[in-house]
Parts: sequence; C-alpha cells; structure tokens
Amino acid sequence: MSAIITVDNLGKQYALSGTGAPAYATLRESLADAARRLFSRAPATEQKEAARSFWALRNVSFDVAEGEVVGIVGRNGAGKSTLLKVLSRITAPSEGTARIRGRVGSLLEVGTGFHPELSGRENIYFNGAILGLRKHEIRARFDEIVEFSGVGDFLDIPIKRYSSGMKMRLAFSVAAHLEPEIMVVDEVLAVGDADFQKKCLGKMKDVANSGRTVLFVSHNMNAVMQLCSRVLWLERGSIREDTRAVHEVCGRYLLGSGGALKGAYITAEDSPLDSEYFSLRSFRVVDAEGSTLDQPTPNDRPATVEIEVDIHRLSPLLNFGFAVIDEQGQQVFWSVTTDRAEHEWPSLSLGRNKLYAQIPPHLLNEGKYRVDFFASLHGQGWFSEPGSTSAHVQLQIAGGLSPSPYWRSRRPGSAAPVLTWHAGSTRESD
Repeated sequence: MSAIITVDNLGKQYALSGTGAPAYATLRESLADAARRLFSRAPATEQKEAARSFWALRNVSFDVAEGEVVGIVGRNGAGKSTLLKVLSRITAPSEGTARIRGRVGSLLEVGTGFHPELSGRENIYFNGAILGLRKHEIRARFDEIVEFSGVGDFLDIPIKRYSSGMKMRLAFSVAAHLEPEIMVVDEVLAVGDADFQKKCLGKMKDVANSGRTVLFVSHNMNAVMQLCSRVLWLERGSIREDTRAVHEVCGRYLLGSGGALKGAYITAEDSPLDSEYFSLRSFRVVDAEGSTLDQPTPNDRPATVEIEVDIHRLSPLLNFGFAVIDEQGQQVFWSVTTDRAEHEWPSLSLGRNKLYAQIPPHLLNEGKYRVDFFASLHGQGWFSEPGSTSAHVQLQIAGGLSPSPYWRSRRPGSAAPVLTWHAGSTRESD
C-alpha cells in the first residue's frame, strides 16, 4: 500500500527565555528593557541572558500506509501531542517535512476546532467546511453525528456553554462521521463516561475496518492493543521504537525504565539449591517459543513455568512446583507435580529432568507477580518453601484482558478469567 503520511526528519522547536519568563514581551516591557540597556555599564552579553530553546520533536521519520491504525505511546512530554498538531496542520514544523495525502479529521484537546461563540449545530457545519465538504454532504451525515454525540438537546446553544465532556462527545462524533481519509485522535478515552468510551472504541474499530487511516494517542495500553496494528513509541521527542509487535512494545512501555524482569533463576548465577534428593539447575518463566519472559506478557497469552533439576534419589513423596504471589504478598495459587490423579503424575528419573506447566491465558489479572520454586517431600518437609525461598522469578501481566469494549482496564482481584455466558429459558420445577 502507498504511504498516505510521510514524515521526514521532522523537528519542532519552542523558544524559552533564559529567565523562565515568556519568550515574548509587551511594548512597555521592551521600552523598559531598552532603557535599562542604555543606562547600564555592563556589557550587552551580561545584561540579558541568552534565550534557550526546547526541541519537542527532533529527527522524527516514519511512513504510514493507507488503512493502517497506528498507536502512538510515550510518557507525558514525549512529543505525542506536538506530533499530532504538526500532522493536523495546527502548528508548523521547525525543520523537516510532513506530507499528508487526504483530509485530516483531528480530535486533540477538548474544544479544538470549535468556535466558542457558535452553536453545536453551526460548529458541525463549520468543521465540515474546514474538511472541504459541501453543505449537502454535511447535511447527509448530520443526524448520525447528533445521535452519536448525545447532545441533541443542546444543539442550538453556544459551544462555550458546553461541559468538557459534551465538547468531546460532539468533537469525536464530528471527526468520525465526516469521514476524513485520516483520523487523528489524542486521548479520547480519557474523557467521558464508560458508555461513551465504549462507543468511541467501537466507532474507531469501524473507521479502521473501513480502510481509513487512524493515528491514536493513548496511555491506555489495553485500548492500543485492541485497536492498533502498529505502535510508535516516542521518548524525549524522538522515536524509540516503531514496531508491529504491539503486545510486546506495550508491555515494555508499561514496565517503564525499571529494567527487565527477572524471568529466570539460574543456579550458576544465583545461590545453589542442593539436597540429597536433587539439585536445582534452573527455574524459569517462558513464552510459547521457549524464551525467558523478561518483559510483561498480556493476559490473553499463556506463560509456562519450567523447572530443570538433577535428581539424585527417587521417592514417591518428592514434589516440585511453583507458587504465584501477588504484589500484596498474597499467595494466589500453588501448582504441584502431584496435583492430578497418580497415574497422571510426570515420570521422574535419575539424572537431568525438565518439568513444565502452563499458566493458561485469561487467568491472572494485570499486575506484577513473584513466582516461587516449590520442592518438598510430601508430609515430611520442605526443600524450597513458597514465601521464603531464594529461588524465585518475576512475572508481569499487562493488557490483553478481553476483546470486549467494556473491559479495557484492570478489575479488582488477582484473577481475570473470561468466561462464556449463554442465554436460554429455564423451566421451573414442579
């Protein structure tokens, strides 16, 4: 597909005064400053501190193909909103270029693109005219816009009297229904009630499925994972990552700068755990490909706990397993090799053994967990007791909770199962 957006070496610089005052002055301030310079004996370089500058964006380059849905993530101040303003032609870049083919419908700060003195009705036509639509084209979509926004009772009063939520509802409805080729949305899910947020998410899915291009800025990683096929991660005004591995990059973003998770306990590096029955070689949490999970993983993917031991002495009482402990120190569950019927226990042998069990998808809620190595002689004593063992690893669940538009953020509790519900009639007993 051809590129509908091409950004090449884009930069946006803002001027800041050296004193922290605004980088502009009134006529009165300019005259007073000139008088001070005239009567001062100090050199000009000492009379006035040099102006400083701040690069909100620097060396940003990327292409977006027609029909792509791109999530833009980053901490506050990373340059996300500035990038959208440049692409929406609200502000001009200081360097580089941004080439855009097609109409852009922008939903940035609350009220952007609205004239405060005009009514809601007039602003719908005003925005349509900005997008280059004729009056009859706007009229054909007018009823849908009003119905979706839910502000029909207030359509003929000035926008300046709307609440921020009402402005956002109308702005999103206008941007989505006037069918621009490119839709630019900045944190729409941060405003409005849950029902409106659900409608927004559903509408953006419809827009994406219709082949239009969407740029979506959000701090809600679950929404990004539901909507986007690609993610740009901005950091300090530059692109840190540009990837289609949406779940992985969202997980790394949620982890932040705290470094990688400890997904493996290796006895060559950590303290050894030896007994007359066995020696622990490694204890890991791995993904479906067998790679150590040292980054967050979504709720909708399995994680496998892998134990590698050298067994020196066999016993039917020998147990291995793990315990999952949440951030509050509560043990969420245990899983042990002897949990099932005896004929289903894994067969252990002298020498090297690799044991593994899968934590199924849609079990653990979002959050960080400690996974402790479990080893005991059943009913006789511990080799490695959950809660006190040195053999433990970390697991973080982030995102992937559910495809439901109602379930985008963490619910209470340690478990987050997605159960199947059915509807049907029941017959009362006699």
